Amino acid sequence: MEAVLEARGLRKAYPARSGPVVAVDGVDLTLAPGEVLAFLGPNGAGKTTTIKMIAGLVLPDAGQVRIEGRDPHRDPAALARVGAVLEGNRNVYWRLTPLENLEYFGVLRGLSAATARRRGRRMLERFGLLEKARVLTQQLSRGMQQKLAIAVALVHRPRLLLLDEPTLGLDVEAAERVKALIRELAAEGQAILLTTHQLAVAEALSHRVAIIRKGRIVAEDRTQALLAQFSGEHYRIELAVEPDPERRRRLSALGARVEGARVVYAGEEEGLWRVLEVLRPLPLVRLERHRADLTEVFLRLVQEEADA
Repeated sequence: MEAVLEARGLRKAYPARSGPVVAVDGVDLTLAPGEVLAFLGPNGAGKTTTIKMIAGLVLPDAGQVRIEGRDPHRDPAALARVGAVLEGNRNVYWRLTPLENLEYFGVLRGLSAATARRRGRRMLERFGLLEKARVLTQQLSRGMQQKLAIAVALVHRPRLLLLDEPTLGLDVEAAERVKALIRELAAEGQAILLTTHQLAVAEALSHRVAIIRKGRIVAEDRTQALLAQFSGEHYRIELAVEPDPERRRRLSALGARVEGARVVYAGEEEGLWRVLEVLRPLPLVRLERHRADLTEVFLRLVQEEADA
């Protein structure tokens, strides 16, 4: 399957009094149709500069970007394959209606007025906004405005969608609707580059994760593979009551740690059965195997790089 996005060896430095400051140093990214890639990093890590190079807004000092084989810095047709939703409310005009926004941005991106109007109505219908077609955008809910921003980014049918903080500031219901929409778009073959500080959102939506720190990619893998890599081999057992002193002694001999009514065991599954035998017949509340989440992985990688 041909990649929608290929970025190879991207490098960018900015002048400063003390000498050039390297913002991005040798970044490689690829994105296939139907993939959601979460591009994560702390503030100042190089995310924004990388995205601007991908979008054709900043010329790299070295390396190359290809969007379906075209260079956005030399071929304007490549930019027609990109749609973007930026953080905040900078994506649509509040004093226009949703349909007027779609018509305006559709024409701006090369569509005829009739085509932009036709596609705009289809997008509003699909996103559940048709009844709001002639309501001023500033009167829509925050969730509706975000869905409209995504519709505007898609009206010219780009192959690559750049999403920056798509659920920031939304209530739980609106955020879930936007997440469901992103999943639908990916299932239909849309390539999506997602940037967010909401790591639970990144974990829920992404197929792959790339983490950047000080201009370099420090981890890149499929999301579940990355989580598995950082998930420890230990179990947590929560009890309804605290183990008695004799059980605590026997658990300690098996290498388990007792923390009040919780028992933590690091070891193989066979040893877990011996721990459970010691605890029987105490009532169990929960037994779980530790699994790292994306927040834990992100913090560990960033801290490791900071200490290096």
